[in-house]
Amino acid sequence: MKKKLLASAILSVIVCHANAQSSVTLYGVLDTGLLYVNNSGGGSLYGMSAGNQQGNRWGLRGSEDIGGGLSAVFVLENGFSILNGRLGQGGDEFGRQAYVGLSSHYGTVTLGRQYDSVVDYTGVLEVGSQWGSFYAAHPGDLDNLNNTNRVNNAIKYTSQNLSGFKFGGLYSLGGVAGKFNTNQIWSGGLSYTNGPLNLAAAYLNVKNPNFSFFGNNSASSTTASNMTGSQVYSGFASAKTLEVVAVGGAYTFGAATFGGVYSNTQFRGLGQTAVTGLPAGVPHSGNAKFHNFEANFKYQVTPSFLVGAAYNYTKGYDVSDQKIHQGVIGADYFVSKRTDCYADVVYQHASGTNSVGAPAAAQINGLSASTTQNQVAAVVGIRHKF
Repeated sequence: MKKKLLASAILSVIVCHANAQSSVTLYGVLDTGLLYVNNSGGGSLYGMSAGNQQGNRWGLRGSEDIGGGLSAVFVLENGFSILNGRLGQGGDEFGRQAYVGLSSHYGTVTLGRQYDSVVDYTGVLEVGSQWGSFYAAHPGDLDNLNNTNRVNNAIKYTSQNLSGFKFGGLYSLGGVAGKFNTNQIWSGGLSYTNGPLNLAAAYLNVKNPNFSFFGNNSASSTTASNMTGSQVYSGFASAKTLEVVAVGGAYTFGAATFGGVYSNTQFRGLGQTAVTGLPAGVPHSGNAKFHNFEANFKYQVTPSFLVGAAYNYTKGYDVSDQKIHQGVIGADYFVSKRTDCYADVVYQHASGTNSVGAPAAAQINGLSASTTQNQVAAVVGIRHKF
């Protein structure tokens, strides 16, 4: 009997030790709501909208201690629409993220489909990635701070937290024989957190963005324009290079947090990448550049209830002369640790000439363009995390 008890105890210790060395976590987000738009292609729109605060997803995250201070890590994350069950990200099975790598006290190196440094470091300070829905993102998410586009074939390094500092970088190989720079993507970022202060800066450089970045899924064409989501930049698909510089910061005073983000986005070398199907009025040379300024504020009324407001101004220059003003107000109430209810209202006013040479009309991120210079969208919904 004593031998059986001893054997049972030893087996229990071994099993517990094994469990401590390896883990796999299933997680996800379910987010849907009701949407109203005052002018969507000329008419009022009443409908349902999914992935408002966060994109709907389920994923597997794992880690295994392989000794010597090293751990093997992986993430497989699927995006989908809760409204009809279809796959997101152009039909990719794991279109949100898919990577594997090694982690140690020196940092983490991963390989696969991943987020760029602008998303990782500066994107978290943008209102659309906080309490605001993706409708509150910068026009067309032209700077990718709201994580519309991922990076394929990417090698990524992320440091550990070093007295509040974190840094990292990403490099994506284009994979075109004899043309090393074609479809190449690289980025780098840095953040600093110290109590109530949060600062970040990041840079993104994309070669042939119409194909390597905007067309980065299995359903995208390799010849036609993939940059069709927003009239702000859809005419710039022939750009040779996309460059984004983004900096931001936030400071918390008690229950209030004040934040700001600046980004500079440039579609450089227009006409240097062959693209079929572009409208006749698009620019054929030069550089289309944008300043983007955002100021945001949130107030934690109670531990479970917050309200917020933000203003964003986008100004085109060089080839582009677009000017876009956007304001958002919102509220978020957590009924539990995993479930919250939210409401957001977004207003946008546009002027100038858009990327296809037509008078600019308002187009809130993710929506069809208005037939006027103004557009209003309101969404109320519920989100559950598991």
